Amino acid sequence: MEPEAGNNRTAITELILLGLVDTEKLQPVVFVLFLLAYLLTVGGNLSILAAILVEPRLHTPMYFFLGNLSALDIGCVTVTVPAMLGRLLSHKRTISYEACLSQLFFFHLLAGMDCFLLTAMAYDRFLAICRPLTYSTRMSQTVQWMLVAVSWACAFTNALTHTVALTTLNFCGPSEVNHFYCDLPQLFQLSCSSTQLNELLLFGLGFIMAGAPLVLIITSYIHVAAAVLQIRSAGGRKKAFSTCGSHLTMVCLFYGTGIFSYMRLGSEEASDKDKGVGVFNTVINPLLNPLIYSLRNPDVQRALWRVLMGRWSLA
Repeated sequence: MEPEAGNNRTAITELILLGLVDTEKLQPVVFVLFLLAYLLTVGGNLSILAAILVEPRLHTPMYFFLGNLSALDIGCVTVTVPAMLGRLLSHKRTISYEACLSQLFFFHLLAGMDCFLLTAMAYDRFLAICRPLTYSTRMSQTVQWMLVAVSWACAFTNALTHTVALTTLNFCGPSEVNHFYCDLPQLFQLSCSSTQLNELLLFGLGFIMAGAPLVLIITSYIHVAAAVLQIRSAGGRKKAFSTCGSHLTMVCLFYGTGIFSYMRLGSEEASDKDKGVGVFNTVINPLLNPLIYSLRNPDVQRALWRVLMGRWSLA
């Protein structure tokens, strides 16, 4: 990084992503593991999308949102993992400043969409269980597309705000990012100017983008639990809870790792814990989502079986 004459900002051309491991002997192992995880994540989520398309029973609002979530998971893992694999192959750990900002923008865009889609899925379960008589009208196709469109608009605004705000910071060195992808907490630590406003912005928008949806999710499930407990038959209660269990598992994984990443900013240095949480955010969660929804759902299992059998018959 070289100072730009006559300007109080540092002209950044590239950053160094330190990655997950320092030892070169371990890099081939990391490459194989992450390549396998990437292929499984993309394949699993594409299978969910195919299953939703081929199975008429899955042409419902809940699976419409699940299909969108699977597409987001493919995008999220694609934003971070292929670039990391490329650096491992080339043995170059540098990333241009523009590429770093782009990665940051798309990562927060997709993560923001996750927040709103999980909320829409909770609202769908609330209507299906607590308001069954008006469910078809309150969750029509028009409403579904409106929820997705508003989610994209809010997520885009959030991601663009953070990206633009980051460009106002001064970076004087060092240029080493103790992570395997570009994210706000690690980049804040490289700034030689005050990041207080950026951190306040992260907390404020974080409450709007994650806190408010989480409150809505919890409120929805309080009503769902109260309605399910009034069902007299044990089989009916089990069926109702089973449709919500997979979604609640995804919510816990997503918000648990998100809170650890973004709600503890300050003077704490980046550590291997941040990298571990980053792996969960970008790889493990997208990998687990197809498994979570297929293992406990007979309809999805049947649809996946039809997709697999169709491929084998074509082969």
